[in-house]
Amino acid sequence: MTISLPYFFSAVAVMALVTYLPRMLPLVIFKKKISNRYIRSFLNYVPYAVLAAMTFPGIFSSTATPVSALVGLAAALVLSYLGKGLLTVALSATAAVFLTECLMKIF
Repeated sequence: MTISLPYFFSAVAVMALVTYLPRMLPLVIFKKKISNRYIRSFLNYVPYAVLAAMTFPGIFSSTATPVSALVGLAAALVLSYLGKGLLTVALSATAAVFLTECLMKIF
């Protein structure tokens, strides 16, 4: 299957526009510092919400079974609640998923 050159360049242009506009518009629209405390509070939580929205579907689709995904998620939540570092949490959650899947194969 071949793609025509005009279609390719128009697709690249549309993708560039779609990814550039959300980054450029806030800089153009909001020239002054945002002083409304409710809007500032909302904007402070946006990165966490986006990260959670990208991470949670990946957790449940990256393992062989939902049970091992829940075990890994629980391990990560407990360790992060206890204040452990990112590397410790990630490695421990991975180990929990691995052990859970090994145990599920045995039983």
